[in-house]
Amino acid sequence: MRLLSRILGPRLEATAHCDLPCGVYDPAQARIEAESVKAIQQKYQDNEDPEYRTRAIMIAEQRSELVKHHLWVLWTDYFKPPHFEKYPQLHELINKATKAAGASGTKGSMDPATGQQLLDYIAEIDKIFWETKNG
Repeated sequence: MRLLSRILGPRLEATAHCDLPCGVYDPAQARIEAESVKAIQQKYQDNEDPEYRTRAIMIAEQRSELVKHHLWVLWTDYFKPPHFEKYPQLHELINKATKAAGASGTKGSMDPATGQQLLDYIAEIDKIFWETKNG
């Protein structure tokens, strides 16, 4: 059995820091959704119609969930141990960003300040991301 494994097994082992070739991951996806959330929050503040506000809340919650998804993909699929070693604040930063997109942040508040806080966290992640891509 071992002989068969050696004969049929791979002769070359390849490793990569991404699941797919580079270029498929980008914090811009999270940023675009977060920008949408902040714009929705502002429109909510500017409109008194209860139906409009209900719809705005639903959309903001959906977009906030998408922000969390995109951040988690970066955290679990793109960033690897060497990144976390070089940027020890990265785990906490992603945690803060996903919480800022959660119930205690943009998913639970229509205050545009929460949208801006989320965008600020994403900007920090984006800076680290591009340093890892270009470095």
